[in-house]
Amino acid sequence: MKTKTPLWTSQAAAEATGGTVTCDFTVTGISINTRTLKPGDLFIALVGPNADGHDYVATAFEKGAAAACVSHRPPVFDPDTPLLMVEDTMQALQDLAVAGRSKLPGKMIAVTGSVGKTGTKEALKRVLGDQAKTDASIGSLNNHWGLPLSLARMNGDDVYAVMELGMNHPGELRPLSKLTRPNVCLITTVQAAHTEFFESTEQIADAKAEIFEGAEAGWTAVLNADIKEFSRLQAAAQAQGAAKILTFGEAGDADFGVVSFHLDALGSDVVARTPLGEVAYRIASPGFHWVSNSLAVLACVHAVGADVFKAAESLARLTPPKKRGERFEIQMPSGSFMLIDESYNASPAAMCAAFAVLGAQPTTGQGRRIAVLGDMLELGDDTAKQHRDLGDVLVAAQIDSVYLAGEAMQSLWTALPPSMQGHHAGTSKDLSEVVKAAIQPGDVVMVKGSAGINMSHIVEVLRSLETSPRKVED
Repeated sequence: MKTKTPLWTSQAAAEATGGTVTCDFTVTGISINTRTLKPGDLFIALVGPNADGHDYVATAFEKGAAAACVSHRPPVFDPDTPLLMVEDTMQALQDLAVAGRSKLPGKMIAVTGSVGKTGTKEALKRVLGDQAKTDASIGSLNNHWGLPLSLARMNGDDVYAVMELGMNHPGELRPLSKLTRPNVCLITTVQAAHTEFFESTEQIADAKAEIFEGAEAGWTAVLNADIKEFSRLQAAAQAQGAAKILTFGEAGDADFGVVSFHLDALGSDVVARTPLGEVAYRIASPGFHWVSNSLAVLACVHAVGADVFKAAESLARLTPPKKRGERFEIQMPSGSFMLIDESYNASPAAMCAAFAVLGAQPTTGQGRRIAVLGDMLELGDDTAKQHRDLGDVLVAAQIDSVYLAGEAMQSLWTALPPSMQGHHAGTSKDLSEVVKAAIQPGDVVMVKGSAGINMSHIVEVLRSLETSPRKVED
């Protein structure tokens, strides 16, 4: 069995945090959650509004933790228990993040945007990883504790690193950027998301521009030339001293632009314009939003000095991130149907992109294109209108039937033509059995909604129709 490479020694962790240790130890990972802790991890006992990690230190050691970072000694422990004693465990996590970031000898890319953050981050991880050792934040660890956790896990032998930075309030990206110290800052797009906390997309753009504030000297901004907030972001990047600004999109003067593209049910064929000449490639993820994302990826690759043409080849081998377009062919006794799992989260822009993908999917026999949708959260006073406006988009995409969960989705329900109304329920749990009973062979079913609505429950119910559904590889 291969031995894991040490990540932190007790001495290095103590130096980074200003803490003290009860005995020498070496850890191979870092965890803040005993449910996902792996043997050899350093468990950091964070104190939150609803839970105190110190209550779970015993569980952490039972699951194989090599040490624990605590602000007070748990009373039941042996004096020789390996502990990193600090004044504040959250500050200790940030201190480890600062030290972890300083280990990186290569280039750091920071990614944010109203939609497309995680998918683009994963694409960058893949295409750069095909060329050199590349680290990246796991899943959507992009907030005030997830990002420092990702940085603290860096091991120092990477050529590239890609970190996702998320926000839903003004002021959140600034400290995250200063921890990340990016060499390249990518803003995928600015759309109406989290409008409960912003009065306009201009305010959202200003909040996204905070990603520039921690950038290293000589940094590059990568910006979407197709959005109306482009000039605002460009000015903000210049004000923060960007050494270079690279643009992407359909705009005719974009550095990374579209010459031509052809969309199909499983992806796109693209010819792109780059500063190095035209490049043709295949994207193994469907929807025009992925054409735009791919241009952003190539721009970032160019910004860090990697091979753009090799990166374009790698795009054909991408698979969608978990719950963001994963496809499963579900075999039932009477036949099969296709399930597209978009259950991770939702915003108006992301919903519209998903409907376009669903509308392009082929059906078989008497199959239908079915959208199973949950509430979009954090839209504030725009909630009813934003949900209602989805009706016209669903009609234009030629979706056959729509099933809805959540209070806000009542506005969409009343806006749908009767022929498209499948069912409306208050919760995803209440809707799940109705959808399960309605599925027929040949259907293509897409499930999407904000994370707080738990649309993944419906995905689990539909996948239970077959004991071992087959994941479709693009």
